[in-house]
This record gives sequence, C-alpha cells and structure tokens, in this order.
Amino acid sequence: MPSALKGLKILDFSTLLPGPFATMYLADMGAEVIHVESPTRPDLVRIMPPYANGQATAHSYLNRNKQSIALDLKDPANIERIKQKISEMDIVIEQFRPDVMRRLGLDYATLAEINPRLIYCSITGYGQTGDYKDRAGHDINYLALSGIAGHSGRQDGGPPPLGIQVADVAGGSLHAVIAILAAVVERQRSGLGQYIDISMTDCAVSLNAMAAAASLAGQTAQAPEQGILNGASFYDYYQTRDGRYFAVGSLELQFMSALAAALDLPILMAKGASFAVEDRQAVKQALQEKLISQDFAVWQQLFQGLDICVEPVLSLDEALHSPMAKQRGWVVDVPLFAQSEQTEAQLACPIKFSRSQPQYAFIGQGLGEGQW
Repeated sequence: MPSALKGLKILDFSTLLPGPFATMYLADMGAEVIHVESPTRPDLVRIMPPYANGQATAHSYLNRNKQSIALDLKDPANIERIKQKISEMDIVIEQFRPDVMRRLGLDYATLAEINPRLIYCSITGYGQTGDYKDRAGHDINYLALSGIAGHSGRQDGGPPPLGIQVADVAGGSLHAVIAILAAVVERQRSGLGQYIDISMTDCAVSLNAMAAAASLAGQTAQAPEQGILNGASFYDYYQTRDGRYFAVGSLELQFMSALAAALDLPILMAKGASFAVEDRQAVKQALQEKLISQDFAVWQQLFQGLDICVEPVLSLDEALHSPMAKQRGWVVDVPLFAQSEQTEAQLACPIKFSRSQPQYAFIGQGLGEGQW
C-alpha cells in the first residue's frame, strides 16, 4: 500500500529530540528526509547511551528512514550545494537559534527566492520574536514558563520531573508536524510555501487546555492538587501493599458507583462528587486505606474484569510487552539497513490509516552514510 506522504521531500537540519521526532513521523508516513549533520560536532543523541547494534538507541529510533548527510555549514561550497538542491525540496526544518540560518545564507527569505513553493519550519524554545528568543532552554524550562509545572505535582513536593519530554515532543514535534502538513494543504491552493515559527513554550502553553480556559475566564488559577484532574479529587494514584500503584479515574456516576460497590466503600458514592475539601480528602483516604490493604496482583485480578476506569500503573518495560502493546502494534522490528535481515525493535508509528501504511526501511544511519 502507498505511504501517505510519498513524494514529499524534506531537508532536515535539526538535532536532539524535537525536530528529529517530527521528521521521523513524516518519514514513517512516506516522506523522503535528508538529514544534514555536522561532520565535526556530533548530535548529542548520537553519543547518548545506551547503545545497541553499535550506536545509540535514541539515534537509531529518531532518525530511522532518513538519509544522513555530513556537511560543514561553515563551508561556502556546501551552502551553494544546498541552494542548488533546494528547488527539489518541499520542506526545510531547522532548530538553530534565531538568525543562525540567516547568517549562513540559508534563511527562509533567501531560499524562498530560489523555490517559492518551499515550506520552512523553525523550531526553537521561545520563538523568533520577543525578549526570550535568544535564550537557551530545555524541556524543563519550557514547562516551567508555560505554567504546566506550576499546577502539577503535590503541594508539599513541588513540580515533578517527568519521565518524558512534554514540551519537546507534544509541544515542538507534534505541532510542527501539524503546521507543516497544514502548509502543504494550503500550498495546493495557493501554489506558494510559507514560513512556520514553532516555539516549544508557545505550544506547551496550549496544552493547558482546561486549566487555562478557566483561568482566562476569570476563575481562580489552578494550583497543585486544587483541580479535579490534578489531585484534589479522588482521581489520582493509589499505592498497594507491595508498593505498586493503580490509577483511579472513575469520575462519572456509573463508574463511581461500580467502584464503590467493588471495594465496598459507600463513602465514595456519598462524597465522591463533593467539592468540599474535607469530603474529598476523606474519600481519598478511604481509597488509599483500601488499596494498601492488598498486593498489586490481588487488585489487578479484580479490576481487569471491571469497566470502571481503574488501571494498573505499569513500568515502561511492562507496557511495551503488554497484551495491548501486541494487539495494537506498539513495537515494530526495523531493519538495521535497507534489505537487512537483522532488525532492531523500536516504537511503531501510532497513526493507523485504512489504506496508507507507515514505512520502516532502516534504523538511523551512521554519520554521512546517506545519499543525496
């Protein structure tokens, strides 16, 4: 079956996580991605442990299906080579700080003169304008400035250092993919490309969907453990006797009623929907006392037969080898190189089409192994 984005050609100057994650999705869906890398300053993802099959696992995953080209962008000859090839490209993605590409002579204005149909996407921490545009940052900084960290975690414990990079991926990567594909659709009407300014902090702010809607409407700003979904209600995690956890999300009346019956906790039905702080705390305490009275396996056996929005908190390894992972195809075996019989297990593209299929041609290449 044909890939959804077959025919799109992308020139990717990005490093680390946000840009490469975005172009991996586009490559999985069939786009041809040429990844331009420095021959002297390796991408940190290339050297970050752990390793498998001779290279970093993160690099092998984030750069699968892409051609790796080593070019020194300080060499004028390489800049001219890129300009000669730019008319063949549909999309450029870069992740340098503002004005770097302009100083190199590879900014949107310059390249659009050569190829007016070019779509050009810049991903940065704070965008192309404003006082923060030249500041360094990482995911934890973007989450701090976006307000997300400010209403996450526990009142007595502070914001949690998350196990994933929310602003990098949900903010930068996925918003970049949305914007690029929207620009491709618009180009079909206008015949022209355009410039896209993606700020990971801007995009992270937009993830405050429910809390920000309330705050901007003049309601009290949400703080840790003050909202229904961030720890104030019984919608929370509860520890079992052996130190494992269950996620309880039984907010709707039918789920709340079934959970109260399953655990023999009438207080849940009596006070579970209350907005009073003391009622909420009483319900949470009753739930915790009940869950901590038995081991994880006991509750898992009970809850797996009930449709009440209660699920076990799995380790990543458990999740990746779970029945759901197999049934939904979370993991795919990717050849080490084109036509190779040796493979490496990686996360699959989660987007499922009725006709188009993702492609898994090869894992991330060694530096400069690609062709252009």
